[in-house]
Amino acid sequence: MKFSKIRMAFRLVIDSSTTVTWQKYVFEDTYREYRMQQQLYNNPENPKPTFRELLYENEKAEKLHFLTGMAAEPYIRQLKGNIYELQDALGNSYLPFVNYKLDIVNTDSNDPSRHKIGITFYTPLMVLVDIVDRHYLLSKDTDATAHWEILSFPMHPNLAICYLEKENE
Repeated sequence: MKFSKIRMAFRLVIDSSTTVTWQKYVFEDTYREYRMQQQLYNNPENPKPTFRELLYENEKAEKLHFLTGMAAEPYIRQLKGNIYELQDALGNSYLPFVNYKLDIVNTDSNDPSRHKIGITFYTPLMVLVDIVDRHYLLSKDTDATAHWEILSFPMHPNLAICYLEKENE
């Protein structure tokens, strides 16, 4: 029997309502970075306070996703390649990730309470062994053919398969 190889994506949205310390630091530092960087793209005579307004006026403001995301880099490194926001079926938090992408959902340079970012984490290639009782049964061992050590993650609204490599039977 052949199994598909997949990559999962998990999206974490952080806003002013967060109570998690790590997320608070990411929130504060990305907001501070956004406020500094948005000046490069804003018109001094007619500044746009929200990211969406600024993006509408200046398409180059799209770079603010990346520039703002640089402030999150030290915090992402602290995770040491594990997504701690998502627990497996046993309550452990160790879905691995190999890269991520930060995007600005929206923000307002005059109102930090409107700052909202998303971080999408991408797993390494894994084997999708099965889906049982709304749980993804995954293995990090992509070379195995008959025996796997399994990670079981429940389906979650912010967890999705973002890459599928079907094996031919």
